[in-house]
Amino acid sequence: MKGALGLRPVYHYREDRIRAHIQLCWLALLLIRVVENATGDTWRNLRHELDRMHLITLATSDGTVAQRSATTPGQKAILDALNLPEPPRFFDFMPTTD
Repeated sequence: MKGALGLRPVYHYREDRIRAHIQLCWLALLLIRVVENATGDTWRNLRHELDRMHLITLATSDGTVAQRSATTPGQKAILDALNLPEPPRFFDFMPTTD
């Protein structure tokens, strides 16, 4: 399981923290498997494709806005296979106040 998630050693001493850590690792692995089964691709390929989506902040004298990069066909196919909507293209409009 650690190989698929890429976890490093974590040291817990309290039982509740150990249980919580195991549950989070299990949920992460479950999510990976659900995504792999729904898309028919490996987590490594899916993560590589989705990592290409970026959010940048543009600042001018008129204000700032956060803009997401354009969705690639590969990203669109992943989102469609998972029945997820495409994220909004623009976030956080902040006009300059004079």
